[in-house]
Amino acid sequence: MRIGFEEAADFLNGCTDVLIITHASPDGDTLGCGFGLCRALRQCGKKADVVCADPIPPRYDFLKEWYAPQGFEPKQIIAVDIADTKLMGKLSDYGDKVDLCVDHHITNTGYAKRLLLGEKSAAACEVVYTLLKTAGMPIDETAAMCLYTGIATDTGCFKFESVTPETHMIAAELYRYEFPLPAAKLNRRLFDIKSQSRVKAEGIIIKNTELLCDGKCAMTSVTLDEERESGISADDFDGIASLPMQFEGVEIAVTVREKDPGRFKISIRTGTDANASRICSSFGGGGHIRAAGCTITGRLDDVKAQLLKACAEELHNVGY
Repeated sequence: MRIGFEEAADFLNGCTDVLIITHASPDGDTLGCGFGLCRALRQCGKKADVVCADPIPPRYDFLKEWYAPQGFEPKQIIAVDIADTKLMGKLSDYGDKVDLCVDHHITNTGYAKRLLLGEKSAAACEVVYTLLKTAGMPIDETAAMCLYTGIATDTGCFKFESVTPETHMIAAELYRYEFPLPAAKLNRRLFDIKSQSRVKAEGIIIKNTELLCDGKCAMTSVTLDEERESGISADDFDGIASLPMQFEGVEIAVTVREKDPGRFKISIRTGTDANASRICSSFGGGGHIRAAGCTITGRLDDVKAQLLKACAEELHNVGY
């Protein structure tokens, strides 16, 4: 059942022991939602824990420096930035037990008992921020840092088309609190600093990039064997999907990463016309118009061929 901010705020204020679920292969938005919401709930004297099916990438460790699991039997379960129970990974058994989902994906399947959906928001952290304000819950420096991280990462540091005036207004409000939000420091950590292995990972992505469809589609891939041989961890490929979009003339960028033998995580980014979500939905995935994902099982060559066909059809549909 879809609800508004007032009803969601009433539910949140009535919570006591809350388990917050973030999506598998966690990014800055789901983690910012999870730890920001957890911080606010604990500031109100409530019990709250954050769980994720996968390890948290080291670049986001600062979000949980204050955090220690409280360990309790949850009375309420909240999912954040999760459009489909499949995205919970190993925690998908919680799917039919979610009391509230806070999300911004228009592809949300409505699996939760209550859905607070801000489909016009550039990041789920925008929705969490407004929910906390509506509920009258405190946002301290730590919670603000979490929420800012989600907004900044899900907008490419405010570069993406999804950014709205409200996005900037919420970021500005986070700046206005009595504490100094270390935005410049956060932006440098999130977007500028790269480890040697991260630079090496980007080299693999660029080396493996193929320009297809008369240069309108850039497709790259990385296999488990390549990861093992290079000594690069999976974390070094976090957030790397936008790299092929940097090639001039590219409208669709496709990154194919082998997560398990024969199982590939697909990340698609698009320029001004093509619809990434439409491409991914044909493979059971989804997301946003400019950024979406899915999972495909099979041989790498076959997976790439399927994706190329789907991308060519999308380019044709939008007039390329």
